[in-house]
Amino acid sequence: MPSTKITLLKKTHNKEQVVLISFRYDQKLIDLVKTLPRRRWSTSLKCWYVPYSENMLRRIKTTLKNHNVENRINESINPAKGSLTKKQETLVQLYKKYLKGKRYSESTVESYTFLVSDFLKHHTNKDLHELTFREVEHYVENVFLKRGYSISTQRQLVSALKLFKSFCPEVAYDSLELERPKKDRKLPTVLSKEDIINLIRVTKNLKHRAIIALVYSCGLRISELINLELQHIDIGRRQVLIKNAKGRKDRYVIIAESFLPLLHNYVNTYMPKKYFVEGLDHKRYNASSVRHFLKQSCKRAGIRKRVTPHTLRHSYATHLLENGIDLRYIQELLGHAKPETTMIYTHVAQRDLLAIKSPLDIAVKQMMASEKEQSKLHISGI
Repeated sequence: MPSTKITLLKKTHNKEQVVLISFRYDQKLIDLVKTLPRRRWSTSLKCWYVPYSENMLRRIKTTLKNHNVENRINESINPAKGSLTKKQETLVQLYKKYLKGKRYSESTVESYTFLVSDFLKHHTNKDLHELTFREVEHYVENVFLKRGYSISTQRQLVSALKLFKSFCPEVAYDSLELERPKKDRKLPTVLSKEDIINLIRVTKNLKHRAIIALVYSCGLRISELINLELQHIDIGRRQVLIKNAKGRKDRYVIIAESFLPLLHNYVNTYMPKKYFVEGLDHKRYNASSVRHFLKQSCKRAGIRKRVTPHTLRHSYATHLLENGIDLRYIQELLGHAKPETTMIYTHVAQRDLLAIKSPLDIAVKQMMASEKEQSKLHISGI
C-alpha cells in the first residue's frame, strides 16, 4: 500500500510566515508531526503548520525523510518560476499588481496569486479564450480536490478566479458561473465564566496572565493583540483603539475595570516601549507563543476543550449576549462587517436556551398533574 502523501507549502497565516504540512488522516503521521517544535493545528486551513525558517525546513526533512513528501515550498514562494509560459508569467505579475491596487491584504494577494498561477500552470497549452467554465471544473475535480485542500481554500480559489476574470476579461468563463461551496457551520467552542477566571488565576507568568485577561476582556483577535500599541490604550476613558483590524477597520473596545491593576503591574514590570506585548528587542510578540502558553495554562486549569486565543474571543461575545447586551453592540465591539457573523453566538448562549422547556419535561409535568388530580377525585369519592 503506498504511503500517505505529505505536501509542504509556504503561506502567510495570521501575519506569520509558516510551512503548511498537509496530508490525509494518518495517526502515525500525526504522532510524527507532533514531535516538531512549535507545531500547530489550523482549524481553518485543516492542516498542521510550523513557523517558516531554514532550520525548521531541515528539521521537517529529517523527521519525514522516510515518507512520501511533495515539497512545494519554492513553488508557493514563487509559483510562476519554471511552470508558466512567459506570457503567463507577465500576466500573473500584472494580476498581482492589480490586487495590490485594490488594496487587498498581503496575505490575500499572496494566496490569490498562487491559486491563479497554479490554475494557469495546468493550462499552459491553452489560450486565455479557451479557459472555459468546464476547464475550471476539470481543474477543481482532477487537481485541486486530490490535494486535499479545505473548503475555505476552495472558496479562496473561486474568489481569486472571479477577480482574475475582472482583471482579464479575455478568459472564457463567466464570474456568475463560479459558485463558492458553502462554509462549514460549526459552532464555536466557548468557555464558562468560571473557566475564564480559573484560567487567568493558574497562569503564573505576569505577561501571559495580562495577555489572556486582555484578549478575553476586549474580545481581541490574535492579530489585534500582537499589533496593539501602547499609545492606543486610553486608561482614563477605559478604551482601547483597535487600528486597521480585519477589513481595514478601526474600532473602540472597553477595558475591564478589574483588568486595570493587572495592566499597571504588567507595564511597570516589563516596561514595553511600543507594543502592548513585545518579544526580544521590543519587537512584535509571536502569535505562536501565545497559543503555546495558553495550551499550558488550560492544562493547569483542567480545561479539556481545545482552546485557542480565538476561543477567548468567542467566550467574550457569548458572555456579553448572556448578560443581555444587544447583538448590534456586540457586532460593533467585535468588528464584524455582517450581523449574520455575530448571530452564531445566539446558538451557544445559554441565557435564552435554558429558558426553553423540552417537550418531554412538559409532557411529564402534565402527566404527573393529571395523575395527581385523578387521585384526588378517587379519594374524595366523587
